[in-house]
Amino acid sequence: MSVSAELLINVTPSETRVAMIEFGQLQEVHIEREARRGIVGNIYKGKVSRVLPGMQAAFVDIGLDKAAFLHASDIVPHTECVAENEKKQFQVLDISQLVRQGQDIVVQVVKDPLGTKGARLTTDITLPSRYLVFMPGAAHVGVSQRIDDEAERNRLKKIVLPYCDDNGGFIIRTAADAADSDELAQDAAFLKRLWQKIIERRSKYKSKTMLYGELGLAQRILRDFVGTEITKIQVDSRLAFESLQEFTTEYVPELTERLELYGGDKPIFDLYDAENEIQRSLDRKVELKSGGYLIIDQTEAMTTVDINTGAFVGRRNLEDTIFNTNVEATQAIARQLRLRNLGGIIIIDFIDMMENEHRQRVILSLEQALATDRVKTNINGFTQLGLVEMTRKRTRESIEHVLCGGCPTCKGRGTVKTVETVCFEVLREITRVNRAYDADNFVVYAAPAVAETLQGDESHALAELEVFIGKQVKIQIEPLYVQEQFDVVMM
Repeated sequence: MSVSAELLINVTPSETRVAMIEFGQLQEVHIEREARRGIVGNIYKGKVSRVLPGMQAAFVDIGLDKAAFLHASDIVPHTECVAENEKKQFQVLDISQLVRQGQDIVVQVVKDPLGTKGARLTTDITLPSRYLVFMPGAAHVGVSQRIDDEAERNRLKKIVLPYCDDNGGFIIRTAADAADSDELAQDAAFLKRLWQKIIERRSKYKSKTMLYGELGLAQRILRDFVGTEITKIQVDSRLAFESLQEFTTEYVPELTERLELYGGDKPIFDLYDAENEIQRSLDRKVELKSGGYLIIDQTEAMTTVDINTGAFVGRRNLEDTIFNTNVEATQAIARQLRLRNLGGIIIIDFIDMMENEHRQRVILSLEQALATDRVKTNINGFTQLGLVEMTRKRTRESIEHVLCGGCPTCKGRGTVKTVETVCFEVLREITRVNRAYDADNFVVYAAPAVAETLQGDESHALAELEVFIGKQVKIQIEPLYVQEQFDVVMM
């Protein structure tokens, strides 16, 4: 289902953010931080600096601080699309027969440099796009093993096979499941243009030169959104704008005229309230227009969504109120899954409905709401417990994982101990320390709320403890302590 969209691209030296706007509202956000970008996928024209027959490896100078590592097993033909009985024919030759010192060689990085180790290389070049992987020199089509429907595998092969030629073949990625012929054609054309550019640069440039850098976020988004009805692309950095103009002119010319340099007075992400929407996407609670709300909890195993009527009382009967809230919730859920980029198993606890027809209409509404999602989803319907099970393919980290870290106070529990609980822990700790050590008196350093409670509501408990141990306990407020933090010091 094609929907017209607008892209807002915010670029700073350390971070790039892309917001996708549909119907005047933020639907997706993509974030990439420069410090986390590696060199995996980059293609270089390198020079073999050393050949080590004993290790069956060679070191290749690709212009980085450390020479990169190329093993003999990484200088082999493509085997992804070869039948099992034919794979046995491939044998790893001696490294001395494969490369020689001083030789120019085109390689691709498969592992980033780490510590004292240089990057790991392969001569088995692959170029990925959204649905396809281009394999130079291979004249056949392979299909991801995760696409297990035989009819779908054959359909995809039939579409892609005509695009194979002497330059190379393709692997059809899992994401291509159910993709149409136009989308696959656009991907194939993009990858072929890209490979031609790399060939031109290979003959033009000297060794120790990067021929192709894995695309930055903005370029990847434009590549992946080819075929989507993008009406406008606004960029707030002149340098990034010129770079994207160059990229689209070379590889996706149909998007060039839609690029605009944003020159507004307010920050680009203030358009369509995108900045505030990102902040709200980190909240557990999502308000519905009717007065109902969703509670979204993301855990390691799954994401749960709970729907509540809240302040929505309806105008007719309870069953209609519940049904209308659930239908409204399906639209909000579909949007939140995209906005937060939640993947894996998702359990939705709709408000219980008595009528089977209402259940079916809610499922239909959810399917329609998810139709615009570019990520594959699968809805399994209601379980015996009245929950809806669904899955959404994991394509990248959720926005919460990108923007947030573990809470140092609650350690990921999502709750903190009450002041009363911490007060009782303090009293028990004083008793424990008194039995273990010989001390004259005690000083307790605690967070303001805990210290005030020990001197106020729990002062009687503290007084009883002082009588019991026969020692004085002084309470000291420590403003920088969090609620659960305290120290019992012997004097």
